[in-house]
Amino acid sequence: MSLVGGSVSGSKNMGLDDDKEKKTTAVVHDSGDESDGKVKKGTSDYTTEDEEDEDAHNIELGPQCTLKSQLEKDKDDESLARWKEQLLGSVDINNVGESLEADVKILSLSIKSSGIDDIVLPIPEDGKPKGSWFTLKEGSRYRLTFSFQVRNNIVSGLKYTNMVWKTAVKVDSAKEMLGTFSPQDESYTHEMPEETTPSGFFARGSYTAKSKFVDDDNKCYLEIDYTFDIKKDWASR
Repeated sequence: MSLVGGSVSGSKNMGLDDDKEKKTTAVVHDSGDESDGKVKKGTSDYTTEDEEDEDAHNIELGPQCTLKSQLEKDKDDESLARWKEQLLGSVDINNVGESLEADVKILSLSIKSSGIDDIVLPIPEDGKPKGSWFTLKEGSRYRLTFSFQVRNNIVSGLKYTNMVWKTAVKVDSAKEMLGTFSPQDESYTHEMPEETTPSGFFARGSYTAKSKFVDDDNKCYLEIDYTFDIKKDWASR
């Protein structure tokens, strides 16, 4: 049921490709036998919310500085200059300002599945959609896609975390490192790997979930607490 994963497309994902990590669980699958009442879970690695908090406390953060200051450092180091050029691309330094922090805005979220129109998910300002945010058809294959914009400064170690519960029992947890991104006017687009919704009587019903976009400094750019449903068919539109 993880609604995330994948690779950045449409724009450059510059910086920490060699250090990219990805941890995501398999979705929860019902055996399809409605008589046994058992839900079988995949064996992929996952991180708990407590483990994420521990990771955040263990990070040693370096001093922050503006993008202009970064470019002024070590001007005579040719290899470092080439790395900065690769990372920043065609960034207009005169337009990035003197901000110490990046400004990351999630612009859109949508679910794509063959045979239906894209399900565009409205992003509420308070991060708490009213009612069920969306409905997934059991046994369906789908992808989550989103776009985001980076301004003011480089965002380092942007990652997505997602946790899902059913009747107070955690059934899925995922964390994916997206990468390091330079500020630019053009938005970045991210497409997650294809997922398959669990199926069967015991897989259907209402779920609660929490999704976050955070960086290496543990700064959260978007947190959404929501509910969604798995039903026999897609919601009528």
